[in-house]
Amino acid sequence: MGAVLNLTPAGSGRASTGLNPSEASVAAANAAAASFAALTAKLDYLEPSEAEQVRLAYRYADQAHLGQLRNNGEPYITHPIAVAAQCAEWKLDAQALMAALLHDAMEDCGITKPDLIERFGAPVAELVDGLTKLEKLQFTTREENQAESFRKMLLAMARDVRVILIKLADRTHNMRTLSDVPREKWGRISSETLDIYAPIAHRLGLNQTYRELQDLSFSHLRPWRYSVLSKAVAKARSRRRDLIQKVQRDVEAVFSAAGMQVRISGREKSLYSIYSKMNDKHLSFAQVTDIYGFRVILSDIPDCYKALGVLHQLYKPVPGKFKDHIAIAKVNGYQSLHTTLVGPSGVNVEFQLRTEGMNVVAESGIAAHWLYKASEPGDGTGDRMGSKWLQSLLEIQYETHDAAEFWDHVKVDLFPDAVYVFTPRSQIMALPRGATVVDFAYSIHSNVGDRTVAAKINGEQVPLRTELKNGDVIEIITAPVSAPNPAWLGFVRTGRARSKIRHHLKTLAYAESQGLGEKLLTQALRAEGMEKLPDNDAAHQAIWDKLLRFTGSRNREELLTDLGLGKRIASIVAKRLMTLLSESGEKPNAVLMTRERYTAHDHVSQGAVTLDGSENASVQFALCCRPVPGDEIVGYLGRGEGLVVHTSDCAVARRLQHKDSERFITVGWSDEPVRTFETCIVTTVHNGKGVLARVAAALAAAEADITHIDMSDEIAQDATDLRFVIAVRDRAHLDSVLRNLKRTPSVLKVVRAAPAA
Repeated sequence: MGAVLNLTPAGSGRASTGLNPSEASVAAANAAAASFAALTAKLDYLEPSEAEQVRLAYRYADQAHLGQLRNNGEPYITHPIAVAAQCAEWKLDAQALMAALLHDAMEDCGITKPDLIERFGAPVAELVDGLTKLEKLQFTTREENQAESFRKMLLAMARDVRVILIKLADRTHNMRTLSDVPREKWGRISSETLDIYAPIAHRLGLNQTYRELQDLSFSHLRPWRYSVLSKAVAKARSRRRDLIQKVQRDVEAVFSAAGMQVRISGREKSLYSIYSKMNDKHLSFAQVTDIYGFRVILSDIPDCYKALGVLHQLYKPVPGKFKDHIAIAKVNGYQSLHTTLVGPSGVNVEFQLRTEGMNVVAESGIAAHWLYKASEPGDGTGDRMGSKWLQSLLEIQYETHDAAEFWDHVKVDLFPDAVYVFTPRSQIMALPRGATVVDFAYSIHSNVGDRTVAAKINGEQVPLRTELKNGDVIEIITAPVSAPNPAWLGFVRTGRARSKIRHHLKTLAYAESQGLGEKLLTQALRAEGMEKLPDNDAAHQAIWDKLLRFTGSRNREELLTDLGLGKRIASIVAKRLMTLLSESGEKPNAVLMTRERYTAHDHVSQGAVTLDGSENASVQFALCCRPVPGDEIVGYLGRGEGLVVHTSDCAVARRLQHKDSERFITVGWSDEPVRTFETCIVTTVHNGKGVLARVAAALAAAEADITHIDMSDEIAQDATDLRFVIAVRDRAHLDSVLRNLKRTPSVLKVVRAAPAA
């Protein structure tokens, strides 16, 4: 995540007053009183008792911030008042307004959460606490502190969406006053706003705030480009004023003739939106045709569709430029009909048609829940818009304990675009653009995602990495024994899917590593003369406690897992365990010790790790030599990687053995492996038509699956090499495959690829 994330208020620089105390307090009182009077005028939707509570919070905050100034010289209290005023625009309740006024009190003024609970109640204190970043001393790095602070805010927001609404109001006012902050801070603060807060505003449907944050960030990140583009838009506005007025007159006339009551307003594309379009599509300003448009507000949904027909009769629609977001709302709750028409002089003009309610939602998003509450208390707007995403944050947090990883998961969900797909029962689901079949499976339920083996889109079977398109009907095929594949992490797009897969793989890896660690410790203990590990019971508890103190592990399971992951050496732990057992009166078996120590090099001893292919995350088969059953093999306990298996003649394994010999353990193959294993073969063939098909047919006839093909670049040569990665049962099966290939016409030579040097 880097340095882009910092939750200190962007424009909140303090300065000491340059006046004497009495002059400073008078000036502060006058400025604060003036700004609070403006806030009071916006509180008419509150009950008198609630407005009085807000006033008490103001007085408390005013006293707490007394003597503090912002960088522009104004009393600091003007900032909390401005934040509360924005929240009042969204008609948030009294508790949210009180929290907005107090949002910096805990962080900057030494006021504690118990103080706020006693004075204003637990709900207000919880809101303020959710907005307060953690103490930096708890963290080792700035980045870790930032990630943890952001996670705290997001989780508080998932429990109570008012937290992020207050935070967005705070950030908006700080961006409006960013010019008062030293210029060297502009880049970091603006990038953070553009990368984090603007996408969150969009994800929650706060489009007005989203556009303002983008434009304010753009103006401070690229001041020269912002200025040039602003002038270009002003010129274009002046040139096209007559055209826009003509379109508006024509539209008003045609609706009047149709007997429809409408409200028409102009809409201008934001500067950042124009800049992004020019940048992404490599367009000049003159090529951006949809700078101006109109918003048509109608009484109900049928009128929206009727108005669409009226407009299409007035001007010709541009093919492919119609979107119905009423029937299929955007993921953040936005609803509207969009159509682009060819207006006078061939200029494209976009129209958005929506009802009054949709217009409120379009501008205020999830905040519309409060705007609607007085007139439509049961409409559930707040539940529809963004709440599913907010709840998914809690699930991701449950499975992700690392703050930076949590932020990585959340970032992928902040995409503004979405695709809309259907379940086989015609339920519509919204996913980020680029989402795959696996993302869809996890969006239904984590158990469905974990058990996915195949999928069908519109009745046809497709690979699991297939990206979804609007209107696809997706059917997921599951199997009880299936489990998530680590390769899925390479293509899933949603934070929910990514966190679920990682959580499952971690759980699986630790469970398997614990079993492997127990095997390794038992094997090492046998070499010390003890048949098996001491039981995990009360009689041996003191021995295990001493061993855990020696290794620094929290419990027996963690110790065994660390052994399986190669973080600890089994022989060293076994020696210490044997010493503890001897001190408690248990003596080693001399015969067992001799047999284990002096025969393990000649053949696989009873304590060796036996491999049958059922091992998953705890055992890896090295790609440099790709061992198969029947090969002589060695096992290397990589640090934190688990057990890595090499062929005994592998050059990589020999180098590791030379410098890290204590990490090698005895391994052997099971008599009955449960799966196939990949290996690489090199086939030299005559160039000609149909050669690859003949070789592939020969491999299929030998019952070998092809998992990868690599062809030489020397296409024009008489002979060329084909490298195949194939799956075989064992060494005997591989020999049979090689013999079958040698008998194939056009094959000059075939060998197993030598291990990497």
